[in-house]
Amino acid sequence: MTRPIRLAISTCPNDTFAFHAMMNRLVDWRGLEFEIELLDIQTLNEKLLAGELDAAKTSFHAALCIADEYGVFSSGSALGFGVGPLLLAAKPDSVPAKREELTLCPGKHTTATLLYQLFYPNTTRVRQMVFSQIMPDLKRGVADFGVCIHEGRFTWQSEGLALVEDLGTRWEKETGCPLPLGGIVGAWRLGDETLAKIQGVIADSLAFAIANPDAALPTMRHYAQEFDDRVLMQHVELYVNEWTVSLGKVGADALDELANRARSIGLVEGSQMLRIIDG
Repeated sequence: MTRPIRLAISTCPNDTFAFHAMMNRLVDWRGLEFEIELLDIQTLNEKLLAGELDAAKTSFHAALCIADEYGVFSSGSALGFGVGPLLLAAKPDSVPAKREELTLCPGKHTTATLLYQLFYPNTTRVRQMVFSQIMPDLKRGVADFGVCIHEGRFTWQSEGLALVEDLGTRWEKETGCPLPLGGIVGAWRLGDETLAKIQGVIADSLAFAIANPDAALPTMRHYAQEFDDRVLMQHVELYVNEWTVSLGKVGADALDELANRARSIGLVEGSQMLRIIDG
């Protein structure tokens, strides 16, 4: 018997929203079998880079590093305007400028880290950690700055932290493109037929969620750092959009822009460009 496809997604609300129907087999798996795992984004990136997963959510920074082995499914991505990571400070009116200062980032191969390196090169020391620990450590004075993602976009003010810059807004102003954060990738070794089926299942699961948004809330609550339903749905409204349904030309152009900029400062080697998998 053919082994199940090893699929992993993140615990963030836009993924649990999009994959709720697939996880609970409310859509047709099209003759495939899946082993589905939920992990934090840095662990997802590490497992993909090690070749341990057949398909997974990953940062587009990491996806660029494995573009020869993995393509990006047309459905399931997180990109858009007003969706970028925030650079936060422990103290008001602070800007990264000194090597003795410390900035916390959510993983070496996250798009958030890539943006920090693009816009604040050679400024502070950088320490990688699980995204959910960044704001608590900033509040405790462990670091001077932190790059915040996921639910923290909506809660940083109530945590008493200061905003240095919205890195996504800066990307938009400089490129005119929606910011590509992460997407679902599949290994080319699975073959075109299987990849097309997986794309179809993802698209069906996302369509189910969009048609029945409240149905996904129990799954979203189970995995979220933030349990307030209003915050969870804010997250979905921000990160699930037309480019989540299908990357299209605008999404593809944004991925090319990210690849070119990452390569220009040596964050990605070679000439890798991301190829899109359609159903």
